[in-house]
Amino acid sequence: MLTTDILVIGSGISGLFFAIKTAKKRPDLSIVIMTKETAKKTNTELAHGRIAVVTDLMKDSFSQHIEDTLRSGGGLCDKEIVKMVITQAPDRLKELIEMGASFDQDENGEWNLGLEDGHSQHRILHHKDSSGLERKLLKIIKKLPNIELWENHMVIDLNTEFKRNKPTCTGAFFYDKKHNKIKYIRTRATVLNTGGCGQLFENTTNEKIVTADGIAMAARAGADIVDMQYIQFHPTALFTGKENPMFLISEDVRGFGAHIISEDGKRFLFKYDIRGELATHDIVLNAISKELQLSSKEHVYLDCRHLNAADFQNHFPAITAHCNELGIRPEKDLIPIVPAAHYQCGGIQVDQNAATYIKNLYAIGECARTGLHGKNRLASNSLLEALVFAHQASENVDRTIAGFTFSTKILIPKFPKAEQANDYHAFEILKKELQKLVTSFYTSEERDSELAFAKIKMLNDTAVSFTKSHEITIPFIEFSNMIAVSLIIIKQCTAAKKQMY
Repeated sequence: MLTTDILVIGSGISGLFFAIKTAKKRPDLSIVIMTKETAKKTNTELAHGRIAVVTDLMKDSFSQHIEDTLRSGGGLCDKEIVKMVITQAPDRLKELIEMGASFDQDENGEWNLGLEDGHSQHRILHHKDSSGLERKLLKIIKKLPNIELWENHMVIDLNTEFKRNKPTCTGAFFYDKKHNKIKYIRTRATVLNTGGCGQLFENTTNEKIVTADGIAMAARAGADIVDMQYIQFHPTALFTGKENPMFLISEDVRGFGAHIISEDGKRFLFKYDIRGELATHDIVLNAISKELQLSSKEHVYLDCRHLNAADFQNHFPAITAHCNELGIRPEKDLIPIVPAAHYQCGGIQVDQNAATYIKNLYAIGECARTGLHGKNRLASNSLLEALVFAHQASENVDRTIAGFTFSTKILIPKFPKAEQANDYHAFEILKKELQKLVTSFYTSEERDSELAFAKIKMLNDTAVSFTKSHEITIPFIEFSNMIAVSLIIIKQCTAAKKQMY
């Protein structure tokens, strides 16, 4: 029987940070990090590695960062959580740097701080426009003897048992791709670090593996799923008409001085907010969406032509290189952009220690609803949130795991035999239909939830019919998770709309 003291599901930065802190503090505990593909294939690896931290109390303050976060969250942030996260930021940043992270400094050795939308001060630490954080943390993981990294192992479902009238997570079923077997592992604590639900939408900056797996698993286990109606679309994804995921043009480009213009070359954001390009995500997004509706165009443009070309390339080498590969020269060409699903503000409800309603089950990173973001995440607060709640979870596990015992039940996997079938193409077609449906529902002002439910049921029935002639497959598992979370989004969007009237 496979066992581990702690199972971390997913290899994003929050999970790696949690595992490193816990392994160093508690070398007596065994930790398994399980990821459904290679460990490097995460949204963390795609992210630009920006983190919002108050580093100079002479020029900035915790109270200003707190106020910016609350304003961006539209009244739905948990004030105590916001205060906890932002005041912890310098300590978590120090730990990250000690682990090997590096951020840009000027010639005097001072932080080269960026300004992003919604922030009242320059407080964004960055390393050019990419960070390599994932790779650096993975190198540390490999050197820690009490951590095992299991790649190409997809968790299918959590196992729960009722103890003292409360559900308790005691293990997980997973698919070992290499040996083509479904197995079970017993745990004393399980940490979900599975990312969001970005692949539910047609235009997205999220990797193809981001199929809402952790949220679906947690929901089936009985955890509370909250605020899934708040999906943050990034206003400036590079538009090519074919990329999935779409390439992200960082908010920092606007902070650097780039303009957003329409087809006729006019800046239009000031019609919607006096801050123009530095307004919050939601305001910039809504402004672009309205302009696209009015013009019936597929995209608007990011104009960097007035900026110093050498400074731009030095500050944004990855963005410049990607544009150049597509034949776009930012110093002389307009960059076509379109809004794309980027970040999930809701998710699995957790407390200040990242603990869910289910005993022994934690959630960190984008899959968790912590109370920090409210209805709209402030730019670059997500990496900070990941570090703080990884820290909180690690501290809580350290304090409590002595009271967690392995379940004595021996579980045989209840799933049909898995196989690596050739039905990826069929599920890709179903997935595109689901993306079209969810995108249409989410972006429409007139939402017909009954029609959406009916269409999703038809897609689900089609998916289930495949399993009658095939064994269970990875595409089916992912699609089932996407279906489950699509229904949650539709229900919560509909409930939120009713509360408005």
